[in-house]
This record gives sequence, C-alpha cells and structure tokens, in this order.
Amino acid sequence: MLRRAHCFTIAGMLGLASASVFAAAPIAGAAAGAAAVGVEPASIIHHLASKTQPPSEAECLAAFGIPCYGPQQVETAYDEGPLYARGITGKGETIVIVDAFGSPTIQSDLATFDAETGLPAPPSFKVIQPAGAVPPYDPSNGTMVGWAGETTLDVEYSHTMAPGANILLVETPVAETEGTAGFPQIVEAENYVIDHHLGQVISQSFAATEQTFPNKGSLLSLRGAYINAYHHGVTVLGSAGDTGAANYSNAAGTELFTFPTVNWPASDPLVTGLGGTRLSLNAAGQHTAPDVVWNDTYNTALNELFFGDAGPNPLATGGGLSAVFHRPRYQDGVAGVVGRARGVPDISMSAACSAPVLTYQSFAPQTPGWYLTCGTSEASPLFAGVVAQADQVAHHSLGLINPALYALLAAHAPGLVPVTSGNNTVSFTQNGTTYTVQGFSARQGYSAVAGVGTVDAALFVPELALTASHLPPGRP
Repeated sequence: MLRRAHCFTIAGMLGLASASVFAAAPIAGAAAGAAAVGVEPASIIHHLASKTQPPSEAECLAAFGIPCYGPQQVETAYDEGPLYARGITGKGETIVIVDAFGSPTIQSDLATFDAETGLPAPPSFKVIQPAGAVPPYDPSNGTMVGWAGETTLDVEYSHTMAPGANILLVETPVAETEGTAGFPQIVEAENYVIDHHLGQVISQSFAATEQTFPNKGSLLSLRGAYINAYHHGVTVLGSAGDTGAANYSNAAGTELFTFPTVNWPASDPLVTGLGGTRLSLNAAGQHTAPDVVWNDTYNTALNELFFGDAGPNPLATGGGLSAVFHRPRYQDGVAGVVGRARGVPDISMSAACSAPVLTYQSFAPQTPGWYLTCGTSEASPLFAGVVAQADQVAHHSLGLINPALYALLAAHAPGLVPVTSGNNTVSFTQNGTTYTVQGFSARQGYSAVAGVGTVDAALFVPELALTASHLPPGRP
C-alpha cells in the first residue's frame, strides 16, 4: 500500500501542439469524477538526523547509509565560489517564497541554520500575508506541520545559493488540500507581490497533477498570476514533483495515476519547471561522479528509511509531457523530444533522497534539530538563488527565462551541464495490484526528465543574464 513520506509535496500535468505560451490543449485522461484537485507542499521529504550539530557526510553515511550535504558542499557543487568572490551573491535582489501557513519558527530556525553553517544573515527577511491572516499554528494539524517543513527548506536553501539576496516569505491562509481551495489565495498573494514590485523571482514548491482538475477551464482560470508575472518581468519557478512519471490522483495523496502524468504549475509554459538530480560529492563538495536523474524508487534501504518498508515506492523526479499545454515556441528546437506537447522540466537541480541536504527546524511537534531533506521542493529554491544572481549581473529582473534556457542549450553554452543518465520510471502497489509507470530517460541535449540539464553557476549566471537580456521582447 502506498504511503506518504514524513512531509511530501506534489506537482504536475500533460500537453499538445506548437503555439504560444498562452495556448492550451484539452486535458487527456482526467480522473473519473475528479471534481477536486489537491494542491499540497510539493515534494519535501525529511528524516531527523541530529538534535545538536549538523552531521557530517561521514556521520550520515555511518548512521543512515547515505551521504548528506550542507550549504558549503552545495555551493561548491554548483561552482558558486567564483561568483561570490566577485560579489555576485544576489545582492539587491529579492527572492519570493510562497507557502501556505509558513512556519512559526522560521526566523529563529534560519538564524540557527546560518550560525551553524557559516552563512551570513540575509540583508532583509520579511514575512507578509497579503491574501489574509494565517490562522494560528496548530502542531496537531499535519497539513500545517507539512507546510512548516516546506517553508524551512525553501527559505534555507534559496538563502544558501544567494546569501546576499533579500527573502520575502509570502504566507497564505488556506490549505491546498481539497478542490481548488487554497489556490485562489496563492494567486491573490502572488499578484500582490507582482503588482507591488516586491521581488524578482518567485519560488513555488507546490502543485497538482493536471488530470485532477475537473476540466481545462478550471486550471486555466488559476493562471492569472503567471500571466501577470510574464508582463511584469518576474521569473516564476515550480517544482516538478516527487513521484516520478506517476502523480497523485486524489486530494489525499494516497493514490496515483497508473499512466504518465505531470504536475502544474511546473507544466505551465509561463513557469520554469524544476526537475531533480542526484549529486555525488566528497566532503569538500567536489563532484566524485556526474549528476544523474533522481530516482530512489527501487532503493530498498532508502524505502525502509523514509517509508518503513522495502518498497518499491515512487520516489523520483517528476517529468514528462503536458496534457494541457501545447508546445511553446521556445521548445520548437526540442520538438523531436516533446512532440506537440509542452515538455517539463526545463532544468534540474539537487533533489535526491539518497543524497539529501540538511535543514534545521524547531517547530512543534517535530524534535528540534537537523533533518535530512529531499525532493524537488529543494530544486526550486536552489535555482531561485541562481536566478537572483543572474538578475544582479543583468541589473534587472529577467522575467520568463525559458526562451534563454533553450537558446543556451542550442548554443551548447558551457554553463549548462548535461544530465545524460537515469529515468523517472516508478513502481508501486495500489489496491492490491503492482503497477509500473514508464517514465522518460535522460539523454544528451533536452530530456523530459532533466530538461536542459543542470548548471555550473560560475559560467551559467553570466550566460543567463546576457542571453535573457538580449532576446527580443515578447517572443517566448
């Protein structure tokens, strides 16, 4: 029987035919009677590692059989050092993190995270609730606890990548657990941020499977903030999900579709979809092997750690072809891979549970301490930090960066690092039957599992700043 891990978030959906980024195709294979869509914190999984100091990679290997990585290793892995040496830290930019409820301890938890890992405090860290007051935190409410964990990951790892950027945490007051409930508040909050010019890049670690929407119109009616962001030059990111080629078919997150699906908003052509990779690093953060597509579905020991059984449980990056959106113009060069559909993700960053990052959290009822944390909810804030750095280099916000990503791929830009190994095929047992949902395989160039690859930030940041700044306006 499929079970959710300690703190899980989902995202996704499917698509068709060449057109502009505003075009959509009919939803294919919508769930029978699916009058509700569950939107939840999209891909955070964690496990307590230490109550005191952040454990070392060696200590994690000894205790759990897997390495764990802290901020310095992640920064080194993505070659941030040369940028920091030049003062490119995201200074002057603001990263917007959007989460339902937030965390009651995020201010103090970030301070502890920074003190223990040697990071400076962000120049500014503000929390706003533009869509209405958030109800008091209830530690017996599992949904609130899950969002608190999501908030912790989002804030701490966007700050890791861009330690000089401001952070604006936007909390919304309604849980995304039933129907479209909660998403209108997200749209309202994001529109407030965009209309008041409060940030340059928005990170979203939440989503819902495309086929869980009752119809195309119900999904398209929620796109207002992304259209607004496009017209105001704000970059919007979204996590691709953590259940591989399969995604949740019910709001409770207890059952999966048995055919390939993807998640929205990551599948939206106006959003940059973030997939997940696995890093292989030494204690200094240097690569010991190339990055591969994240897929821990068949890792027995890891299933025991996170699920309490031998598996297989779907534990892999989302990715595939949209059933809602046509192929946007910027993906014309990869039509051989995506056909007539919008392909997702666009790019990938660290997300693997077999190589998790360390977060610090202290909200009840969790034990205060350091947690092994993973999922594509990690990838989105990591990349938000990279975008903030590129905005700093460009001296302006870059807006929709997807056209630039595919232009850089076509130009074989050295800042894009190929991800050519792995897939997001998953297996699981549901209602007494074992299913395998065939996913997509990594390949040279673009793939519907790793996007255009991952990044060497020292090279990629100036490449993105230059390319995005010089593309003709209005040509997504």
